[in-house]
Amino acid sequence: MLKEAVSPPSIMPSVYGPQPRQRAAQLPGIVSLGVKELFPDIAEEIYLGGNDLSAVRKGTEDALAGVNMGMIQTQHTVNLLCSEHGFLILGGEPYAEMLRTIRDVVEERTGCKNIRLRVAAGGGLKESKELIQYYKFDQYFNGRATGITSFDKGVPIETEIGTLYGVARAYDADWFIHAHYGDLRELYWHRLINRALKPFAMSYARFETRGVYHFNFGPRSSNFVQKAIFDSPFVQQRFTFGCFLMTSPAGIIGIDADNDLHRFDRRLTVTILNSYGKLLRLFAEIEECIAVLDAGRWPPYVHAGGMNFGNLVNAKLDYFDLETIPAGTGFALFEKSPGAPKVKAVNPSIKALVINHMWTGMMCTELPMSIPTTVVGRDLADMLMTDPSNPEFMSFAVTAESLQTAMEFARRVAGTDNVIVFDGSFGNINLSPPMAEFLLKKAPEVSRNVDEELLPRWLRQRGIDPHGL
Repeated sequence: MLKEAVSPPSIMPSVYGPQPRQRAAQLPGIVSLGVKELFPDIAEEIYLGGNDLSAVRKGTEDALAGVNMGMIQTQHTVNLLCSEHGFLILGGEPYAEMLRTIRDVVEERTGCKNIRLRVAAGGGLKESKELIQYYKFDQYFNGRATGITSFDKGVPIETEIGTLYGVARAYDADWFIHAHYGDLRELYWHRLINRALKPFAMSYARFETRGVYHFNFGPRSSNFVQKAIFDSPFVQQRFTFGCFLMTSPAGIIGIDADNDLHRFDRRLTVTILNSYGKLLRLFAEIEECIAVLDAGRWPPYVHAGGMNFGNLVNAKLDYFDLETIPAGTGFALFEKSPGAPKVKAVNPSIKALVINHMWTGMMCTELPMSIPTTVVGRDLADMLMTDPSNPEFMSFAVTAESLQTAMEFARRVAGTDNVIVFDGSFGNINLSPPMAEFLLKKAPEVSRNVDEELLPRWLRQRGIDPHGL
């Protein structure tokens, strides 16, 4: 049942974090547990890694066959909008292949050749350039690949809740295509409400409007911001269709596309609840563990068996359940009622954290403030020392010269040998044998609880008939 640790996806070189000298999967005692060993009914994958991306291309072509592109004329301009987090899924190649295929199909069917790729980054100024270079998008899109950030020039968008601001270069074409992905990141914010629309308040929005989403409203209530933007006449006059890379913990399970994004959002909701609900609730059962971060990007977004670290950090609350208090535990900003205790910023079941690789540039100092944290290597520690987003990070963390040393220290501090590695893997979780045994023991009851109680509740709360699926 347990097997040799699987090799994780490679880490794209970046100025935001030095390359690790060793991956956690190479450590003695780390093994691999297949997610289907835990839950055999997890949706089947069409792609789990490797150089053969033909299933992704065919899946994209099949999905686009049912989409209307008649509004696009030969002389028009089209912006293909994508978001940088999609390139963290299985090394980014399946998302990149979906984008390349969309371009090819649109050009073939419409005759339009002026298709421009817009790579949206969260907050930094260099991610998009790195992605365009790494995936050779500038060549594939004939010099029409450009990065956009929330600090670029804005464009006013009149919505039913007032004037909000998009990024001008996202909307500077006759038409745009919304190309996104369906993994379970940031559940503790969007609560799976208008998930398919979230980039309209984040990836394609000016910083001020992103601030409205994050800080003017709490989780759940903030999610009408992206709906208001998407439903605005300004956006609707330019929107063509959405095309999504669909995932489960097993890997890429397909590509879905639709001209009706609200209709698609319902399908996405059902897919995510069915695909991720059991593994999410299994993570909530973990009583003690050492977490190892060993993948590109920022801590909340890296995967272990397709599940994001951010969902382990926030695992003690069921964020699929819309009756759960609307707390964003990442910064413990929101309370259930005046005077009520705030939710802990970090899951207390994480007894120690080892950071073998991460990107700088995103606020996450609550991690070392809440749990014993070891940073591997002087290069990464020095970058964190000067990280303006985390000026006090290394005041709360220690440095180890090697990953092996960091793991030995973490085991002593944590008092447990339960190790789970967030290294970008889907289909399998790299972990220690005691952690695997714990998950295997808990999985059957979690599966029953989700099937019989939780999944029907989650669906009903969203107006979806569990018996009509």
